[in-house]
Amino acid sequence: MTRVSVIIPTYNRAATLPRAIDSALEQTIDDLEVVVVDDGSTDDTDSVLAAYDDPRVRPVVHATNRGANVARNTGLEHARGEYVAFLDSDDEWHPEKLERQFAALEGRSDDWVGVYCDSTYDLSGTGGRLRSVAASVLARSDDEPTREGNEELVGEILADNVQPGAGSTLLVRTDVASAAGGFDEDLDRFQDPEFCLRVLEHGKLAYVDEALVRREETGYPSADVIANASEQYLSTYEDEVERFEDEGYEIRSSHALVLAKRYVAEGRFLRGAWYLRTAAVSPRTYPGICWVAGSGVRRRPLPIAATLVALLVAVTLGRRTLSR
Repeated sequence: MTRVSVIIPTYNRAATLPRAIDSALEQTIDDLEVVVVDDGSTDDTDSVLAAYDDPRVRPVVHATNRGANVARNTGLEHARGEYVAFLDSDDEWHPEKLERQFAALEGRSDDWVGVYCDSTYDLSGTGGRLRSVAASVLARSDDEPTREGNEELVGEILADNVQPGAGSTLLVRTDVASAAGGFDEDLDRFQDPEFCLRVLEHGKLAYVDEALVRREETGYPSADVIANASEQYLSTYEDEVERFEDEGYEIRSSHALVLAKRYVAEGRFLRGAWYLRTAAVSPRTYPGICWVAGSGVRRRPLPIAATLVALLVAVTLGRRTLSR
């Protein structure tokens, strides 16, 4: 049996797909296959795949575009490996990504069914680099979340304290991924953490404290779309949300922060401030809030001073709410 099946769903990403495929083929582990699921692309994806004269690359083609989650599940159905690792077609792996993940599982019991790692975003430009550095420095004031285990991870994932990133960072046993039911094909957002929560019903996840995946920032859906998806996601796990919030996890308030930032980035300041009232605000979040405020001002010009005052008031109200 092949050791790892790398599953790459793709749709009209002929420009970035070779980078993803090459990063999989260049892994220091040789015993792998790369299942590329072309989800009905209309660009040059077929030509890109035809150029690979490597038996490890196995294209699977959808006649029509059916969505990324369906494509991931198609790849899972075709996987021959003992383990599967998903990789988005605009991301790329460090050459030792899989090797280091297997090393993290070595010597552990069979109930450790998978392992994830960190990732880094390609934040281009000086502003992006400054934002990344500032967030890293300020994050030191936050409590370190639990990153390994089973039940211990559920609250952390729901509160967005850890992001297993099933789309590109997770390595998991194929039988477990199948038993968990694959990715939820009805979700447009939060499909990665939702899948990981179901994986945790079958065993434990380990963690490699290294950024072994480079992600490309490809934009966001509208804030309204994210708001609807967040409501759907949290309602699915309503009992768990209640239980872990009783234990002190800031789950709804963490999702409120995400929504606040997206609305502010769109220039919808009042809507953003409304969500920010109950958001989980910490020093680590300040750079991101300031960053999206600048984006919002550029989209819908307002007096900068007035915008900052509104945000500061909202942040203060949010912190008071959390301290009660």
